[in-house]
Amino acid sequence: MLRCPLLLLALSLMGTGVYAQTRTAPPPQPKIGQAGKDVVWVPTPDVLVEKMLDLAMVTAQDYLIDLGSGDGRTVIAAAKRGTRAHGIEYNRDMVALSRQAAATQRLSDRATFAEADLFRSDFSDATVLTLFLLPEINMQLRPKILALKPGTRVVSNTFTMQDWEPDESVTVADCQVYCTAHFWIVPAQVEGTWRFAGGEFSLTQQFQRIRGALLSGANSAPITNARLRGDQIAFTAAGVRYSGRVDGDTMQGTLSSQESLGSWRATRTSR
Repeated sequence: MLRCPLLLLALSLMGTGVYAQTRTAPPPQPKIGQAGKDVVWVPTPDVLVEKMLDLAMVTAQDYLIDLGSGDGRTVIAAAKRGTRAHGIEYNRDMVALSRQAAATQRLSDRATFAEADLFRSDFSDATVLTLFLLPEINMQLRPKILALKPGTRVVSNTFTMQDWEPDESVTVADCQVYCTAHFWIVPAQVEGTWRFAGGEFSLTQQFQRIRGALLSGANSAPITNARLRGDQIAFTAAGVRYSGRVDGDTMQGTLSSQESLGSWRATRTSR
């Protein structure tokens, strides 16, 4: 006579057990200063996150990748602006926390996260790269960053990349620590000799800084007022202002002087 009630009780307990097992426990909350693989975790102040995104001029057409994404705040802030954003984070709990935060805010379609080692990760598709890493980590990543498509925007919280000087640096108010954003645009590689209809350009390059000379027959004129911003180049030589776009081993654009306007095209003949 007790068999049925006992059976029902057993089934009830089994159901409760299954329910308890299927519930997802919230991920552990991070603690400022907790150890990570290469750095300790310190969150970027929200006011600086917004300034970093402003500096990078992120839009809905961008693909932002955050290296060492921590609790996901930069990725989520970018997603709120309509940007497709992805975080790379080594700590499993941080990834779970980030995914939960994105889901809570209904941003999982635009804010994604991967549990991965950033040194072994491919971030070549990024149009915007954000990071808050130690200087030595930045330097280890620098060759890979410089190999990104010219025009890729890079923003770092506080730490620089040594002799690759930022294109712009901004310090925000209402912020206690780690309050400076450094901004770079990955430059095209232009060093070498370039031949065009009027002669040759010989260019040397240190990141976005370029120097050189225009060689035309037996004449030589220094290049002045040079500017390289992503794949956009401009300089003056022998009284003519050249501006244009670099595409691999070709650059072309417009030229102007007091006497005339025209177009130019140059091909790299040696590096």
